[in-house]
Amino acid sequence: MRDRDPEQLNKKDDLVDVKELVRDAEPGPFTLDDILAEYGVKREPEPEAVPRRIEGQGQPQKAGKNNVVPFPGARPEPAPEQREEPEEENAGEPEEDEEPESEPPLEEQEEPNDRVVEFPEEESVLSAFLKDVTRKADHYADHMFQESEEMDQEEIHRLEKLIPGTDMEEDEPEEFSGRFRRPRRPEPPPPDTAPQELARRYGKGLKVMRLRVVLVFLLAAAALFQLAVPAAGFVWLPPLDGYQVQVWIAAGLLGAGILLSLDVLAAGIARMFRGRVGMDTLAALSGIFTMADALILAVTQDREGQLPYSAAVLAGLFFLLHGTYHKKCGLRLSCRTASSVAEPYILTLDEGKWNGRDTYCKWSGEPHGFGSQIQMDDGAQRIYRVVCPVLLLACVLFSLLASYGVGKPQHLLWCLSATFTAAAAFGGALVYGRPFHKVARRLAQSGGALAGWPGMAQSRKGDRVLITDGDLFPPGYVELNGIKVFGDWSIEKVVGCTATLIRDSGSGLTKLFHDLLRAQGAIFRRADDLCCYEGGGLSANIRGEQVLVGSAAFMNLMEVRLPQGLHVKNAVFCAIDGELAGIFALNYTLPDVVFPALDSLMREKVGPVLATRDFNLIPSMLHQRFKLAADKMDFPPVERRRELSDPDQPHSETITAVLCREGLLPYADAVVGAKRLRWCARFGAVLTCVGSALGILLAYYLTAVDAYGSLSPLNLLIFLLFWVAPVWFLTSWVPRY
Repeated sequence: MRDRDPEQLNKKDDLVDVKELVRDAEPGPFTLDDILAEYGVKREPEPEAVPRRIEGQGQPQKAGKNNVVPFPGARPEPAPEQREEPEEENAGEPEEDEEPESEPPLEEQEEPNDRVVEFPEEESVLSAFLKDVTRKADHYADHMFQESEEMDQEEIHRLEKLIPGTDMEEDEPEEFSGRFRRPRRPEPPPPDTAPQELARRYGKGLKVMRLRVVLVFLLAAAALFQLAVPAAGFVWLPPLDGYQVQVWIAAGLLGAGILLSLDVLAAGIARMFRGRVGMDTLAALSGIFTMADALILAVTQDREGQLPYSAAVLAGLFFLLHGTYHKKCGLRLSCRTASSVAEPYILTLDEGKWNGRDTYCKWSGEPHGFGSQIQMDDGAQRIYRVVCPVLLLACVLFSLLASYGVGKPQHLLWCLSATFTAAAAFGGALVYGRPFHKVARRLAQSGGALAGWPGMAQSRKGDRVLITDGDLFPPGYVELNGIKVFGDWSIEKVVGCTATLIRDSGSGLTKLFHDLLRAQGAIFRRADDLCCYEGGGLSANIRGEQVLVGSAAFMNLMEVRLPQGLHVKNAVFCAIDGELAGIFALNYTLPDVVFPALDSLMREKVGPVLATRDFNLIPSMLHQRFKLAADKMDFPPVERRRELSDPDQPHSETITAVLCREGLLPYADAVVGAKRLRWCARFGAVLTCVGSALGILLAYYLTAVDAYGSLSPLNLLIFLLFWVAPVWFLTSWVPRY
């Protein structure tokens, strides 16, 4: 027999019956069964695989379909003809009426497809991956409930009862805004002056300024009386009945009011040259043009007995001085409060702190930047810097059109006086100064101070506030009712171990147990591997002993046996090596100011987030014991609570407020006050600008048609008072929370 390469046996053209090879091979120790077993094929009884030779022909008879030995691993499917073949004994014999046909040589004969075993195609990586994923998914679906079915239902209910539920953070998709807003170029901040120095600076001249406000109010009342006498049908007695005398009186009252308000008006003019036109700038120009118009009327002109707009200008000066006085008082009060303690608390709005939301945080530190922020322009001034230049140009343009445009250049000063007086809205200085003073006075009483407009401007995005142990229960509101020691443990050891774990966890009970430690003569110990549990407890190793400190539910969870009939609602339990060592009964007293503080936060849609470290302070305890709306509070998991209350975590550089007292009241007052003050300043400024724009249009129309009676000083004063009324009520609403 010729030596054949095993690889050549796998080729289609070299397929040879295995039995033929065995027949021609030399006898050896291997049989056919051994060869088939080597390839993992089990021999089955079948007809002869070697075709019989017919006499007279040199070629073997064509083998049947069952005469092909399959390759190892291949499973050829039987053809339909095989199921209908006759019995096995006649399978290899030709029929009598059928003559065998001569066949071409084996090399030229085309092998039929049913004699060739197709090799399995190589499976793609993607197909294999999908099949593997499908198999794992089916396996998981078959066993997904197996673990829960095997667990004891009573054990599940026990864990649900002992472990409080927590709120998880959600990954919210970022909302894409179609409008691209270019960030504003930051302004150079003022120098960070110390709050003590700023308090002295703002306090200078306040008493004199308050006196000037009263005097200007009296001048405005006198000018109003001058207009009310003829409007009521009364007649001036000689020599006051002369028109020129009345004009000089109006000019004198206006001149006195301008002198009393000279510092404020000078600041408005200086602001205009710095490119920051405000309502005080329009008020200063209004006073200048009205004074010039009054002098012209007193010397040369007579507009059908119309007096200058002195009453309206004096009323505007009164509101301007009044708002400026309130703002200076508020700044002085805030700076004095911020400088009252050496180490105050800082209130900041941290971006994305909890659940992707901007959250207010209170932390201990130095108020760097407070002096710089409080000197910056407020929100109303920022709006005026954009709108007032347009109003100023409109006043000049409409005055030229109403005078030179209609061929009456002699009315230019009258048109300028009317348009600028209508543009200088009375509420320009009130929308921020008056509510800021009222909020600062309220915060000073509770122990807080707002840090200027930059901190208030961010309050629109803040809708969460972190509340820690000290916010709900300041020092002195948690008292120790008694101590019970079990077993052979000494009281010094039990107190020392418990105080050590309380201190290392940063709980709000640290001061209470520190005082107890000193009273019992115990010392702190070195604790290793501190671990905080969701069930309301702590564990650590102290000198090779496992110490557990927590609530009663935590002890039940850790299978520490408690005394029978124990009815202690709030206590700290200590267990050493699995045995109860001591119980510390506590008495929690919630301050009365917590309820209105939480109510004010929730009315402003600021949700509290409990970042407590005291394992007793859980929502169920706060609701059952103190009837707090715990369902409206977020309660993160224990590790997340520790992160949120970490004193070393980073915070925003912009300060919202400085807090000088413990507790939730100054905290909540500062948050709510900042949000309400921001809304009032912006809405009031927009309302004031709308009134000024309408006043300019009305003044332009009436001066263009020479409507002296419609645009009288009394009518213009009533129009301006009508627009200041909502601003006055709005500023009174801000501190009422």
